[in-house]
Amino acid sequence: MPRSVNAVASRARRKKVLKLAKGNFGSRGNVWTVAKNTVEKGLTYAYRDRKNKKRTVRSLWIVRINAAARNNGMTYSEFMGKLNAKGITLNRKVLADLAMNNPKAFEKLVQTVK
Repeated sequence: MPRSVNAVASRARRKKVLKLAKGNFGSRGNVWTVAKNTVEKGLTYAYRDRKNKKRTVRSLWIVRINAAARNNGMTYSEFMGKLNAKGITLNRKVLADLAMNNPKAFEKLVQTVK
């Protein structure tokens, strides 16, 4: 009886990985063993950085709020503390958007909490 190796599924699996490795330099894009390692590492980085992106964006919002608050004579921590004390519940995303795109409204917000 002939040996069954399921060549169709094996080839499909290899094609899928080689398609993901397309565009890499040299043998990383077309040699199975090298491409497999490259794709595996790339997917690991992609998973990790989907988490890191959230941290990075939050820190960007904080930097923008801090810069706008300092333009109005207040530090970030003072501003956020006074916002919470007044019971104004705007999240950092909205505050950063106001600081960048509508400085007049942000200035009014600072005047409100002073």
